[in-house]
Amino acid sequence: MSIMIGKKYQQVVQFIREQITNQCYLPDEKLPSIRALSQQLQVSKNTVIRGYEQLEAAGDITPHPRSGFRVSKLNTSSKESQLPPSEVDLIGLSKVILSQPLSPDLVHAGSAHPNTDFPAIRSLYAEIGRHSRYQTNIPSHYQIPPGNETLIKQLVHINQELGISTSPNKILITHGAQQAISLSLQAVTQPGDVVLVDSPCYFGTLLIIESLKLKAIEVPANPTTGIDLAATEHAINHWPIKAIVINPSYNNPTGYVMPDDARRQFLAITKNIPIIEDDVFGGLAYQEHPATLKSLDQQDRVIYCSSLSKTLDSRLRIGWVLAGKYQDAIEHRLLCDNMGSLNLMQSAVGEFLSSGKYRQHLGVIRRTYRRNQRNFAALFVDALNQHPSLVGQFHLSQPEGSFLCWLTLPSNTDTFAIYQQALTMGISILPGSMFGTQGQYNHCIRLSFATFEQNDHWQQGITLLAGIIANNTITH
Repeated sequence: MSIMIGKKYQQVVQFIREQITNQCYLPDEKLPSIRALSQQLQVSKNTVIRGYEQLEAAGDITPHPRSGFRVSKLNTSSKESQLPPSEVDLIGLSKVILSQPLSPDLVHAGSAHPNTDFPAIRSLYAEIGRHSRYQTNIPSHYQIPPGNETLIKQLVHINQELGISTSPNKILITHGAQQAISLSLQAVTQPGDVVLVDSPCYFGTLLIIESLKLKAIEVPANPTTGIDLAATEHAINHWPIKAIVINPSYNNPTGYVMPDDARRQFLAITKNIPIIEDDVFGGLAYQEHPATLKSLDQQDRVIYCSSLSKTLDSRLRIGWVLAGKYQDAIEHRLLCDNMGSLNLMQSAVGEFLSSGKYRQHLGVIRRTYRRNQRNFAALFVDALNQHPSLVGQFHLSQPEGSFLCWLTLPSNTDTFAIYQQALTMGISILPGSMFGTQGQYNHCIRLSFATFEQNDHWQQGITLLAGIIANNTITH
């Protein structure tokens, strides 16, 4: 059945709005030219002009002299911001995905583990070996909170380099950042309470919320600039939010960095609500690290959580928390829950950090991840664009820190099916369904370039993955 010309411009309007909603085009990003879009949608140039005029009138896009149209900078909340608080039920899906054995032969683009093929990591494990032999000659004992004295002193320096002024008696050592966030939530919430999170949200945080029988309200975040401030304020005014968990720097999964001005606004609109700041990727800024929420906090209500899992090795399970005015409550829970920590690992890592090798290591891995990010993105985007059906249909975040990025595909794409097919072909990725409670990211994929190398193994894997994506993506 033919469609009247007078109605065809609605096809343009619907297409562009879907692309903006799916974050294939971000605020202030240039849209396709009139000629390019007419060819892509197989409509006349006049139809595209009419559609763009309608979008301009509605405030969705803005014209720019000699450069066409761009997505409007207006901060409009997406439909996800209207979702009410909900219980989290991710444990089943998480078990299925996380229990998959990872063969050394895989193209490892799914996990958030760092690259450990560096000289400093070998030195670290040599130090652990020495401390292991030493501890066989001393009486067995627990390392009670706050933690190993040498390690804590070194963490003071690490925090200072991130712009956080602290003292040894303010740091509590935890079993990774996961425990730090869990203990923080236990200190400021009760079962049934509502917790605000940026969305998409790291699945580990959602699993903590699930285990503590809390409810999550997911506020959408732009993959470049972070959480929607208007939607945040709306949620605070409409729901009894008891705590906020946010990952504002080199976010997992999208890689976003909240601008400094937005951080100050965020602190203002969240009033007196406790904020748990997850900054595990903070040490992996390619250039200057942004100001942490903790360093900007004037009320001592930001609980800062981080770890060495992303800068050294996730197997260490060494994290820390700067708890502010909640320190007594968190330290009490830490002692009652654990009765002590891994004194072998704490003493060895403390000694390693004292050697000065950690600072050199940070410089090496930052340069490595920055190079990986550029090369991986160029190779992957080129591979996707080899499929005409995908041209203009995806958005790949390109963060300025960490080793993760976020691929957004058309809204009807089933990335769990892509994940399953990719795994059978020797490629590890993580489907977006892990990062939300309402299935709102089923069309997204989190990717890691931590171990990326410019070799045939990765080249073939990326080319194959792009083909799997094209075969599973329905476009206009």
